[in-house]
Amino acid sequence: MSNGGKKERPVGIDELLERVRAGYERIKPRQAYEAAQGGEALLVDIRYAALRERDGLIPGALVIERNELEWRLDPQGSHRAPEATGHGLRVVVICNEGYASSLAVESLRRLGLRRATDLVGGFQAWRAEGLPVTSGAGAAA
Repeated sequence: MSNGGKKERPVGIDELLERVRAGYERIKPRQAYEAAQGGEALLVDIRYAALRERDGLIPGALVIERNELEWRLDPQGSHRAPEATGHGLRVVVICNEGYASSLAVESLRRLGLRRATDLVGGFQAWRAEGLPVTSGAGAAA
């Protein structure tokens, strides 16, 4: 059998995360906060409702469930959120601990959102940094 017929071995999740993250620069909580405050970034919270209700919300963050993310942020999509203004939008994806958000960023970048990134450590790192969080009661958006 020639090398051309050689099968690639499956990639584990840790290796996949490493490969994905090598393609862009992630952002830390304080940087994300300052970028959002300056109108330079859109924070997008993809945590599911139970986590938002338990832990609270980041004021000003757009809440989009992970399974709707691509449809809501595609600037060309018919189901896009009003905030999805163009492919140059700097989106900071936030999950609970900063893992699922990395995979979401890869998907957004494939849609042409070339400035998409995610929050190192996710919501938990944001909260640990002492950045603003509001009550999650009734926060199912």
